[in-house]
Parts: sequence; C-alpha cells; structure tokens
Amino acid sequence: MSFELTDDEGKFLIVLAREAITSFLKTGKKITVPPTTSHQLKEKCGVFVTLNSVKRGVEELRGCIGYPEPIFPLVEATIDSAINSATQDPRFPPLTSRELDQVKIEVSILTPPKLMTVGAPQDYINELKIGRDGLIVERGFCKGLLLPQVPVEWQWNVEEFLSNCCMKASLPPDTWLIKGTRIYKFQAIIFKEKTPTGEIERVEFYEENQK
Repeated sequence: MSFELTDDEGKFLIVLAREAITSFLKTGKKITVPPTTSHQLKEKCGVFVTLNSVKRGVEELRGCIGYPEPIFPLVEATIDSAINSATQDPRFPPLTSRELDQVKIEVSILTPPKLMTVGAPQDYINELKIGRDGLIVERGFCKGLLLPQVPVEWQWNVEEFLSNCCMKASLPPDTWLIKGTRIYKFQAIIFKEKTPTGEIERVEFYEENQK
C-alpha cells in the first residue's frame, strides 16, 4: 500500500484512541487533536477501531466502528471511531469506565476501497488474498464490511470470507455470485495492544498467513 505509517505513529494512534475513550466516558466530551500530531496523521484516511474484551484469558469482540472511506483526517477519524466503538456499536451496550482496563484496542488504517472487476464471480476467489485484503459487499441499499484480519481469526477461506461479508450486509451468503453485486477490496495497516493498556505492536496478518 502506498500510504505508510511508522511504528511510532501507529503507537500514537493507539494511545490517542484509549485517551479519547477514557476522556469521553468520564466527561462526555471529545478530546481535541494533540499539537504533536505528525503531518502524515492529518492526511484523510479510512480507519476502524476495534475493541476486544479480555476476561479470564478469553478474548471477545466488544465494539468495532470506523470510516471505510478517506473522508476525514486520520487523527480525527481515529478519535471519532474510538468513541463510537465504545459507545455506539448497536451490537453491544456502551462501554463503562470500569471495563476499560479489560479491553484491548486495535486500530486498522485503510487504503481507499477499490471496486473489483472480474470476468465471472468465481474469479473473485483468485483475486483476493486472506490476511491481505479486506472486503466490502454492496447490493442495493445493503452494504457490509469485514477487515483483513477477520478471516484469519476465523480461519475462513476466500469463499467463506465472501459469504460472511454478504451476511454482514444482511444479504444471503451467495449474493457475491449474483450479477450486479459490487465487491470492493482494501488493505490495512494494523496496530494493536498485546494486553489491555500494554505493549503496542504492528500486526502483519498476511505474512503470518503465508508461513
């Protein structure tokens, strides 16, 4: 991907996401962009913030919201996505301050989604790489997105990835085979906390998947 971030910039975004959530849960107000923000982080870019709850060694999704398109500066989109993941994900109740120390934060910085053009729907299987590509399935008013790390974590193959992304869009699992369905792919730079509030690492899901 042409857009790159240093490890320090990735760590900055993770720390910023946690600060944004902590502050919002305490005060109900959104933090401002830090004056130390690098120029790169002020570029418009898509981003998702994922929260994973860790209890008794078991990790479970606790929230995931973001911006698929590069609409806002990355630093601002990260702040908004962090707060929304903690408080607005309709699948979960709002996060509480008490829970925050049991949550790992993950930030995925996205390349702009690219519409895939293939001769036949089955060709999608050869054009997608598990761990490298994220997916967006769109048909009519229905739209679903899955990040590149999701099929790795669930051990899906490409066909399962496509089917599950259709279901994420509230569509039948075989909708990707139907003419007129629009399939987009994108890549992501991913940083996450190894443990809640702990060490931050860059994650290369695609490389791991090829070993």
